[in-house]
Amino acid sequence: MNFKQKSSYSYEEIIACGEGEMFGQGNAKLPAPPMLMFDRITNVSQDGGAYGKGVIEAEFDIHPDIWFFDCHFKGDPVMPGCLGLDALWQLLGFYLGWTGAQGSGRALGLGGLKLTGQVQPSTKLVKYVVDVKRVINRKLVLGIGDGKMYADGTLIYEAEGLKVGLFGNPDAMEG
Repeated sequence: MNFKQKSSYSYEEIIACGEGEMFGQGNAKLPAPPMLMFDRITNVSQDGGAYGKGVIEAEFDIHPDIWFFDCHFKGDPVMPGCLGLDALWQLLGFYLGWTGAQGSGRALGLGGLKLTGQVQPSTKLVKYVVDVKRVINRKLVLGIGDGKMYADGTLIYEAEGLKVGLFGNPDAMEG
């Protein structure tokens, strides 16, 4: 695998990540649509962020006909809160792969979650920011960060102590 770190990634590149073409088979992948919860990664850096230990940012274009509005809830459409949270875990897992850490990503939990707003069909843009607090890359690979989600510029989610690990997965299949 000839992965080269960049500071941003297009939709086509993050789709390739989901196919195992970015970090190599058996390593961090993003989910495929419709579970992929962002359209582009706009900034990723090992410097900066709230703790000076790294940051990753992404954007998700919202359209009134996006799949989850049809089923959550009939007549009262809103993006499920768990999908926004999953996006933050997705980004932290991508960050670990981006640093060169090996293994398949898995969400391991979070310390706390505060939801103060919602994404509705009238929303145009969701922005995610994960400030990395700590990365352990030894026998154990673990990323810890705090995440925020914005809807059209308004802070609506705050997730503290997001945890993602990378693990060897003998059941992983080729892309």
